Order: sequence, then C-alpha cells, then structure tokens
Amino acid sequence: MVNSRELIARRVACFFQAGDLVNLGIGMPTAVANYIPADSGILLHSENGFVGLGPAPQGDRPEKDVVNAGGAPVTMVPGAACFDSAQSFALIRGGHLAATVLGALEVDENGNLANWMVPGKMVPGMGGAMDLVAGARTVIIAMEHATKNGEPKILKKCSLPLTAVNEVDWIVTELGVMEVTQQGIVLRELAPGVSVQDIQLQTEAALIIPEVVGCMGQ
Repeated sequence: MVNSRELIARRVACFFQAGDLVNLGIGMPTAVANYIPADSGILLHSENGFVGLGPAPQGDRPEKDVVNAGGAPVTMVPGAACFDSAQSFALIRGGHLAATVLGALEVDENGNLANWMVPGKMVPGMGGAMDLVAGARTVIIAMEHATKNGEPKILKKCSLPLTAVNEVDWIVTELGVMEVTQQGIVLRELAPGVSVQDIQLQTEAALIIPEVVGCMGQ
C-alpha cells in the first residue's frame, strides 16, 4: 500500500521533463528525488550549494558531508557540481529554475503561500523560500491536505505571515492535484478512492470542478 507521502512525491515527480532544473525544498519535497529516473535528464538543485541531488542514501552510514538544505543526508548523481551560496542563489534569482517544490503551512485560492513561521514559535529564519517562489518559473506545493488536528490548509485567505503573494501554481496532496488559476483553485486529479465531496469537505476554499477530473497516479 502506498502511503500518502509517497503518493505525493511520485505525482510531483511527473511534472518534470528532460532539461529541467528543479529545486526541492526541505521536508516532504525531498522525497521527490527518490522517484526521478537516473536517465531522465532532470537536474535537481539544492539551495545549500549543488546541482545533481540524488535519491536518499541506502544503508545506515550515509556520507556525512553530503546533505541537503535541511541538513538531511542525501546522495549526488554522477556529474553533480558544488558551489557557494552566491552561485546557488544566482541560479534561483536569475530565473534558471524550471520549478521549485515546497511544503506549506497554508495556501489560499489566490495562490498566496505561508510556509515559514507560526507567530509565537521560534524559527531559524525564512531560508531561501522567498527567493525560490519568486525566482522559479513554476511553484509546486507538496503537502498533506490538512493539519494534524484536521484543520484545512487550503484556505480562502491565508492567516499566517506570507512567504509569497500570487506565486503558487500547483498543489499536490494525498487527496488530489489542484491548479491555482486566476479564477480560483481547479481540481485536476483525485487520488484513488477519493471523491469530489471528500476533498471539498477538507478544503476551505471552494474548488472549481471541471467536467473531467483525472485520477492521480494514472
């Protein structure tokens, strides 16, 4: 049985094509690397200073000096290149990223994103999230559909401090795939066994339902 995080990561990996340079944010998005075929021609970027991010390391002795932006052990594919933060952010700010995949605390129907802090809680800082959502040509949010308390994360209007305004293009959760348009959030695909009513009940924003809704993973 496929768990929700694997379902999300597998579907996000299907967005990309040969020649794309794609950034994977910390947390759930890092799992996308596990589903990018080695011969795909897709290059993964890690904002802490390299391109050529590979799948999660196998075994219990990962290379301690190869980590992603969140400090988690990762691998590097043949031909990977390392550089300093200035070069890394030049790639981001220069518009060279085909896409970035980020987690979120909240997303709203206008494509606004809140993913960097909860008021009253200690945070290390925004990191590169603001640069990524402004610099990447496509912004994909990979997250679980609701909070641990069952509260919707896809809202009419974000209530937390914003990371970006009108920048989100796609939302992928364990319930479905949604496209953020000027008209609102369009439901494009449903996860197996999930109905339109199921996903709308867990979404505060009103979803736009087209005549044909695809099946996620097919």
